[in-house]
Amino acid sequence: MAREAKVSAVAELTEHFRTSNAAVLTEYRGLTVAQLKALRKALGSNVSFAVVKNTLTRIAARDAGVTGLDDLLAGPSAIAFVKGDPVDAAKGIRDFARENPALVVKGGLMDGALLSAADLAKIADLESREVLLAKLAGAMKAKQSQAAALFAAPLSKAARAFAALQDKLPADAAAAPAPAPAPAAEAEADHVSEASAAEDSSEASAEVAESTEG
Repeated sequence: MAREAKVSAVAELTEHFRTSNAAVLTEYRGLTVAQLKALRKALGSNVSFAVVKNTLTRIAARDAGVTGLDDLLAGPSAIAFVKGDPVDAAKGIRDFARENPALVVKGGLMDGALLSAADLAKIADLESREVLLAKLAGAMKAKQSQAAALFAAPLSKAARAFAALQDKLPADAAAAPAPAPAPAAEAEADHVSEASAAEDSSEASAEVAESTEG
């Protein structure tokens, strides 16, 4: 490989290491070109699966600040650089390897942490991000329904109590005695009675006087 091609390959690998969510290192010994093409198609557009040279990959990993891959870079190597959900990529590689045993997972890298082949197998058994989000949305919806039921229960009780109180008020009003007259009204009635008595007394006196004169 010419020097310019090597420099370009290292730069490309370095960029992959820096921008990928995860990287899965595999050994592809025995896989045909057709099988490698089928694997790339199965992994989708968010995964870049490329056959690499170990020496150049070591340099690229070092340039990207990645350490600990040297032991994995032995024999024919191919790396899946994952830009999407690592769980989906791990599932795709696992499923392909089951049907094509020539593909061997050696280990990987995710969020700066080294992963063994066993770690990647466990990740492949996890639920994908979409499934987890769907379950989370369902759980939140269920919680909202429960909260609505909890709030609705006391409100309905309050509504029933208020309606019963409205029905009770007219009955209580009909059974209640007439209100006592206000003090001011009583005073005014007494004043009228006294005035009437005085007027009657004056009229009686006048009649007596007229009788005497006659």
